Amino acid sequence: MARPGFGARSLGLLLYFLFSMLPVYWLLSMSLKTSEETLAAFTIWPTTPTLANYRVIFTEPTWYWGYLNSIIYVSLNTVLSVLVALPAAYAFSRYSFLGDKHMFFWLLTNRMTPPAVFLLPFFQLYSSVGLMDTHLAVALAHMVFNVPLAVWILEGFMSGVPREIDETAYIDGYGFPRFFLAIFMKQIRAGVGVTAFFCFMFSWVELLLARTLTSVNAKPIAVTMTRTVSAAGMDWGVLAAAGVLTIVPGGLVIYFVRHYIAKGFAMGRV
Repeated sequence: MARPGFGARSLGLLLYFLFSMLPVYWLLSMSLKTSEETLAAFTIWPTTPTLANYRVIFTEPTWYWGYLNSIIYVSLNTVLSVLVALPAAYAFSRYSFLGDKHMFFWLLTNRMTPPAVFLLPFFQLYSSVGLMDTHLAVALAHMVFNVPLAVWILEGFMSGVPREIDETAYIDGYGFPRFFLAIFMKQIRAGVGVTAFFCFMFSWVELLLARTLTSVNAKPIAVTMTRTVSAAGMDWGVLAAAGVLTIVPGGLVIYFVRHYIAKGFAMGRV
């Protein structure tokens, strides 16, 4: 027997899905059109589909190096943020020390601060030490915002692991490094996956710091996309193709950590 109201709920979910996917479909449709067709008339789908826009992305160094630069500094930021946050989160989870609550709140205030506040200090510091226009510069700048978030998420997962596991491991002769890597990490791998996802997504979509701290060698794809205006006008097809390809890494990350994200929501830390 069908549950009452099931049809209405299904229709509502379907309409919501169609509404949320409409911009993605429109972007994909534009990426398969020429700029002339995009500007000429309103069409729901391409009348003469073409892959020329994607060919531009994969053949011109400015475009594909933009993607490579973004992937390099985003991956570097994700790894460094998780590595730094793991011991910090363990300390907040397992130990009580003077000012621990205030320090934990201070970490969160860094995450609440707009990136523009740190823009000038980073610019002057990196110019002095020679880090401007490098992947490491952007990765380190993004850590200011990602490490507090990573500590907050990981602390919640670690607090859910009973302290008896630590004590039993020490009684069995495990040193801390061996215990942490062999036993404790297995207990919080869902939290590590969730943390890596959010660090990746913030670093991938952030534009202000990445645009200011890079110029040529580490210029990300988001910056390249803002420079598609020429004397002939905006190249809408290439810009749409770049937008479609920009969605792909995030979609892949969501696919691989989807179960961990669901567990994070269930634990109330996401």
